[in-house]
Amino acid sequence: MDLRVEKTKQNIQAAFLDLRRRKPLEKITVKELCQGARIHKSTFYAHYEDLYALSDALETEVVERVIFGLPRPEDVLEHPGRFTRELFRSYAAQEETIQVLFSGSRSGRLVEKLEEGLKQLVFRQRPQYAQDEAMHIFLSYSVYGAYFAYTRNRDCDPHSAVELLGRLSQAAKELVLPSENNRNE
Repeated sequence: MDLRVEKTKQNIQAAFLDLRRRKPLEKITVKELCQGARIHKSTFYAHYEDLYALSDALETEVVERVIFGLPRPEDVLEHPGRFTRELFRSYAAQEETIQVLFSGSRSGRLVEKLEEGLKQLVFRQRPQYAQDEAMHIFLSYSVYGAYFAYTRNRDCDPHSAVELLGRLSQAAKELVLPSENNRNE
């Protein structure tokens, strides 16, 4: 990619994040974004359809950094407890940007995008599970259940909460994917 184009996109994104720190997405105008990025409106529209497309692109990017920042994403099936702990560590590394992008009307988008990204990753690695209803439910539970349990209990010790969520994920996995020994009984 052309260095100037990359720099322009970085300026647009930085100006957007600065505005999002101060106000909800619905209150931001393209005009003020362009002033902050020091570009013309036509330049903005050459890169993004609208502010929602820009927000969606940044949200997707941060979720990909969370998911692809996991050292062993395949652990979601093999070692869900470890996966849960790693997911929360990866989330914590992006927490400041997450808090800015997924605030206000966008708050529910984080778990939606995490679930979508996780399912894509799992079904790419294990296509045999793509049509398995139990697997879909397990993956949804792994993301939504852990996220909402964690956020609703922020007054608890974070380390203890994540450890418990990891154990719950491991127990849920045993219900969906019993070990080979259990299948033969």
